[in-house]
Amino acid sequence: MLGAAVAQRLADDGATVAFTYATAADAAQALAERIGRALPIHADLQDPRAASGAVDTTVSRFGRIDILINNAAHFARGELDRITLEQVDRTLAVNVRAVFLTCQAAARHMGEGGRIITIGTCVTERVPGPGMTLFTMSKSALTGLTKGLARDLGPRGITATVIHPGPIDTHANPADGPQAAAFSGHTALGRYGTTDDIAATVAHLAGEGGRYITGAAFSVDGGFAA
Repeated sequence: MLGAAVAQRLADDGATVAFTYATAADAAQALAERIGRALPIHADLQDPRAASGAVDTTVSRFGRIDILINNAAHFARGELDRITLEQVDRTLAVNVRAVFLTCQAAARHMGEGGRIITIGTCVTERVPGPGMTLFTMSKSALTGLTKGLARDLGPRGITATVIHPGPIDTHANPADGPQAAAFSGHTALGRYGTTDDIAATVAHLAGEGGRYITGAAFSVDGGFAA
């Protein structure tokens, strides 16, 4: 849902969009048809070959990549002593390894003005309760990744930023869900944000407004981390 909003906003701003999906092929195809200038790519990011494969498919179709948005994530929550090795491996594979490999692959095809924008989470700044250690650890790595990318790619005129969303109204975490009141209560604004709030920030960083912004993290969280 968040990825769809970002894809739609970038397309509205004139971009041709390629996006990955792991499941829900029908929904992916419907989104591509709605956008018009879009290429849906099936990719299970637990497979280390999937990230570079998606980049290769995009470049083969469109010739280059100007903007990379890292949005896929696996959410693992549970008591610390009950987290399994399988959960650890899957979480790190999707939330960390796949992001690194996608950035590595995409950077090979980017030129001056390229943008890498990664979606993190507000819980890297403030953990509201127990059971989120694995997820928080994995997403915290994205801030370090972003700073490293900024230094590695800055001489080539490529920027890297990370956005940390707060409680956002999605199918997975609806604003009228059983935990919504608790999450809203942690924000300064007392409410959930929308996927359009995140998409607007992505569009800013991907556009002219983001030319001189790199190595930076942005909280779009309604004051969750305040």
